Amino acid sequence: MSEWLPLDRVAVDARTGRRVGPDWDHPAFRTRVLAWQAAFAGAGGRDWALYFEDATAFAAALFGAWHAGKRVFLCADNLPATRERLAGQVDGFAGDFADGGVMPADVIPDTVLAPLDEAATRLLVFTSGSTGEPVAIEKRLDQLAREVEALEAAFGADLGAATVHGTVSHQHIYGLLFRVLWPLAAGRPIAPRTFFHEDLLAALAGQPALLVASPAHLKRLPQQLDWASLGGQLRAVFSSGGALPAEAALEARRWLGVAPTEIYGSSETGGIAWRRWDDEQPAWRALPGVAWRVQDGRLQVRSPHLAQAREWWTSEDRVHADGDGFRLLGRADRIVKVEERRVSLDGLERDIAGHPRVAEARVCVLPGARDALVAVVVPNEAGWEYLREHGRRALSQQLSQHLAGRHDAVARPRRWRYAVALPVNAQGKVTERALTALFRPERLEPHWRVREPLAAELELDLDADLAVFDGHFPQATILPGVAQLDWAIRFGREAFPLPPRFLRMEALKFQRVARPGDRIRLHLQWAAEKSTLAFQYTSAHGPHASGRVVFAAQEGH
Repeated sequence: MSEWLPLDRVAVDARTGRRVGPDWDHPAFRTRVLAWQAAFAGAGGRDWALYFEDATAFAAALFGAWHAGKRVFLCADNLPATRERLAGQVDGFAGDFADGGVMPADVIPDTVLAPLDEAATRLLVFTSGSTGEPVAIEKRLDQLAREVEALEAAFGADLGAATVHGTVSHQHIYGLLFRVLWPLAAGRPIAPRTFFHEDLLAALAGQPALLVASPAHLKRLPQQLDWASLGGQLRAVFSSGGALPAEAALEARRWLGVAPTEIYGSSETGGIAWRRWDDEQPAWRALPGVAWRVQDGRLQVRSPHLAQAREWWTSEDRVHADGDGFRLLGRADRIVKVEERRVSLDGLERDIAGHPRVAEARVCVLPGARDALVAVVVPNEAGWEYLREHGRRALSQQLSQHLAGRHDAVARPRRWRYAVALPVNAQGKVTERALTALFRPERLEPHWRVREPLAAELELDLDADLAVFDGHFPQATILPGVAQLDWAIRFGREAFPLPPRFLRMEALKFQRVARPGDRIRLHLQWAAEKSTLAFQYTSAHGPHASGRVVFAAQEGH
């Protein structure tokens, strides 16, 4: 096992015999750091955004930027929208961006690197919070250094020189700490890329390894893979970014042969506590150096991982003490008001999840003229069987009745969605934005005025919340033509026995735009002998669109 290198000295001297990744030993890593340090030293400005798919390449650029006195912004991705959002906040970009940005120097000077100033070396991370909107949090190197020291003190003895693999990105604080900074300090090799289930088994096999994962990944371990082939080489499995359900934790322990270690904390606080699923319901234990207490039912923390290390920080998590540790009781700030009633979203979720046909549930408030409670439910096997036999309406009614004994009508979800899994972002977190998106209508409800064998007529009220209005025309909110064609065919299939195969469009005309708030009328005529569906959209403003859709019942017709 390599000696411990404090983060401020990770790149100061070349250490022979020390591995950083499969392709780099420590001297090669330090040479790459020097190339980036030279590049950043010659670049103007203080603030630079980094994004690399390769964790070892990222590590070299990160330390090169730090040694050049730069403050680093950690990009969650390299999408154009992310770059556009950061363009006004940073002086430049480096890494896997479309135009590359700044590049490492070709000529590497023989530079003497001084230890980094822990108080002056800074990093900005972005957390999605509960709403999905990015929130910037600045971290000093001393906070990061104290945290990796705590991780080594808590878990290092069992890990040895295990290679660090991950299913989570190093571009978020959890992945940064566990997949980059901690391994660099401890001298553990870093697997440079994230793995998915299909190739994870092969990557882990044959050598001592540890896995940095999230609840979203551990809940979806494919049972058909030969996990027994790991042969005891997996030293540890870490999970963070959200709550790991007990059933998923125990399943992961069974398949992987090691009990997952769950980390509790946030981007703002850093790591607070941990628990290992050796038992069915383990309590949380504070990480070394972290003090905690319960104040007015809430968790308070004092920690060197916080920006103000000597002050008590109050969490929104409700807890109760359990021996030397504590247990989480839910978020204090997940109490909402619906029609003047105080409703605990945590309580609703627990009660829904207590139904014998439910594996998991999440409740949120859908804003509108009248705020409404809505629920996204992941059924278990029995639940999916019930859905197939009886339909969504029947299960929704059953769940509402299940809640009726403890929650009145106002405090129960008014709308339900059923999903194979809860929607998560890149950090493995379930956000309100992702949940409420499931309730945005893709297609509006029709009001049929005429339904005859060869003719139909229906009215459609264009609600501004329709998902089809999102993003098609940034300068104006109008109904896209592709949506009008889709609706004509969909409603045509509801009204008439249309052949299965689409052939072509004929006489397509778009005469007038339709906007949110319009009530439009769709006229449909079916000419069976020609396999042609004619449609026309009209409103009080006049004609909007018209055309013919030609179908073929059999190949070649």
